[in-house]
Amino acid sequence: MSKQVYTRYERARIVGARSLQISMGAPVLIDDESTDSLHLAMEELDQDVIPITVKRDNI
Repeated sequence: MSKQVYTRYERARIVGARSLQISMGAPVLIDDESTDSLHLAMEELDQDVIPITVKRDNI
């Protein structure tokens, strides 16, 4: 399975939403000692473990 390529805007939206989820108590999907939700969200995105689908309009 190839890694999804996101635009910088998609990355910002995904990381922001996931960081909020983590800060509100959602389980973390990676092994990391950090308690910083933003760091954890970025690491999850880099490791491609966030279960998300981006729908794009083909114009």
